[in-house]
Amino acid sequence: MTDRLDSRRTFHQSLKRLGRRLIFVAGALVLLALLNAALRPWYMSWGATDREFLRVYPGDQLAPNVLSVATRAITIQAPPAKVWPWIVQIGEDRAGFYSYTWLENLFLADMRNADRINPQWQTRQVGDTVWLTRKDRYHGTARTVIAGYEPGHTMVLVSPSDFAKLAQYGPPIDGAWTFILEPEGEKASRLIMRSRGRSAGWWKRAFDYFIFDPAHFIMERGMLLGIKERAERWSSHR
Repeated sequence: MTDRLDSRRTFHQSLKRLGRRLIFVAGALVLLALLNAALRPWYMSWGATDREFLRVYPGDQLAPNVLSVATRAITIQAPPAKVWPWIVQIGEDRAGFYSYTWLENLFLADMRNADRINPQWQTRQVGDTVWLTRKDRYHGTARTVIAGYEPGHTMVLVSPSDFAKLAQYGPPIDGAWTFILEPEGEKASRLIMRSRGRSAGWWKRAFDYFIFDPAHFIMERGMLLGIKERAERWSSHR
């Protein structure tokens, strides 16, 4: 009889501990959700003015029906001619993405960010692949394709599946990632990054909202700062 009572007591204590842990986890998730909701307007428009956030940019017309739009920007104290060479040579197989290499390489990107302009990497055209990781990683799927290109001003990247859809049917597609470079006065530039995306299924939308969008902000902010630092240093020495 005593053993049975002890077993019940132990069982109820275990349930209480489990209940407390579940309450703690649920509370932590709610807190993270509230924090993300509070910070989202800031990190989805980091550095951008209201006018820049509301403007229509090249690439927007390719993916008009999306759930997520981010516009981030930075002023670079160098003219566009000194900034664009850094943008055009992005890619794992070229100059990298000028962001946080150690974070990229946690996901097997094998990234190396260049600190120089390579003349051999200065040509691009629609249909070119921009690799996000080494070609032999992730079965060759970690890549984007150039869907729009205006040298010195605009480069629009889309997924390979969206590029194939554009070639066969035209827009709309599910997303676009656009680099826009504009002059800011006579000696400076404004680099604007516009990303648009649409996710299918509640689980994918939840992943994008809580995981992908904040992570993309961290890496894209690092890229903007990385391009700024390199372009300003290169411009000041020429």
